[in-house]
Order: sequence, then C-alpha cells, then structure tokens
Amino acid sequence: MLLRHPAAAYAAPFACFILCLALLPKLPLTPRAQLAVWLAAGFGAVLLFSRQVLDFRLRAPAISVAVGAAVFIVWVAPDLLFPALRSHWLFSNALLGSPAASLSPAALGDPAVLAMRTARAVLLVPVVEELFWRGFLMRWLEHHDFGKVPLGSWEPRAFWTTAALFALEHGSYWDVGFLAGAAYNAWMVRTKSLGDLILAHAVTNACLAAYVLWTQRYEYWL
Repeated sequence: MLLRHPAAAYAAPFACFILCLALLPKLPLTPRAQLAVWLAAGFGAVLLFSRQVLDFRLRAPAISVAVGAAVFIVWVAPDLLFPALRSHWLFSNALLGSPAASLSPAALGDPAVLAMRTARAVLLVPVVEELFWRGFLMRWLEHHDFGKVPLGSWEPRAFWTTAALFALEHGSYWDVGFLAGAAYNAWMVRTKSLGDLILAHAVTNACLAAYVLWTQRYEYWL
C-alpha cells in the first residue's frame, strides 16, 4: 500500500497539508474552525506517519538559529528596498497570483485566529516541509530508492531542483523562496540534520510571523 511505502513517512504530512490548503477554504467553516482542522490534521499526519523518522537532535543549534534569522532578512529585504517590487508582472501574474492576505479583515481581528495561524507557521510548517523537501525530495531526486541516499547528500541537480520547486511553492515570493530553499538545502548538506533544518525553518517563520503581526503586512501570509 502507498501509505506503507517508506516515502509516506516524509511525504504524507505534506500531502495532507496541501489537501487542506485546497479543500478547507471551500468548506463552510469559520476561519477558527478551518485553522483548528488544519492543525489537527497536520499534527495528526505527522504523528501517524512520521514518528519513526523525526529526529529533533541538533548539531549546531546556535548557527541554525542564525541561518533562520538570515533567511527571514532575505525574505523581507527586497520589499523594504523596493516597495513596488511585488506589483511587477514577474511576481504578480495569472500563474503565480499576487500577494494578498488569505484571511478576511474580520478574521485578522480575531486573536484566536492569529494565534492559530502563527502556530501553524512556526510549529507545523517547518516539520511538514522539512520532512518533504529536504528529508525526502532532495534524496529522491538523487536516487529513486531514496533510502540509500543519506540526509544532506550533495548532488547538484537534486539540490537546485529542490530549491526551484520550493520557490514555486511560494508563489509571488518565488525569488526569495528560491534563495531560502538554497540556504536550507546548503544547511542540510552541512549539518545532515533534520532537527537543525526544522529549527532554522521555525526561526524564519517565527520572525516572519512577528514581523507580520507588528507591521500588519498580512500579504506575507498567503
């Protein structure tokens, strides 16, 4: 069965996350209910499929925090330097969409919604995405029997393809998404540690969440 395939431990939570992204906004649920279902489904999928491969041990925690903070700076710097950048057709078009908040103004005024949206970004997304992008895909692109490929293996085609696909996942922010993907990939090659990547990604998302809440630049929460 597909769910018993070794890849399921790395890919099933990500597939669940994408399914929630596609389906939940179409259901007659309040924003609170949507996020509650999203968190329950995401963490449930991680517990169900990924417990045996999750490893939170850290090899370089201080540097992982610094990497995460640096990626955050890279993420927001272009818009601070060039405020009209995202209105260019390269970043706002029919294929990529355009930067806009995914939550309604009423939802953005609800502290519970903001807390759950922050929890999703900081606690769930780093685990789900690092399992998939650097735990699975970067290895699978190197060899389809990915279990033979150690975490953090360096293979240029797999490295850059993963960075490019990670960029596309972030829509109008594909440029900084590509740089972030390359930075995370490089840190995985250096540390060979899923725990360090989860920490770095969580720091990036925590910094971005704090920035979003402080500046009310909710378009970063696509």
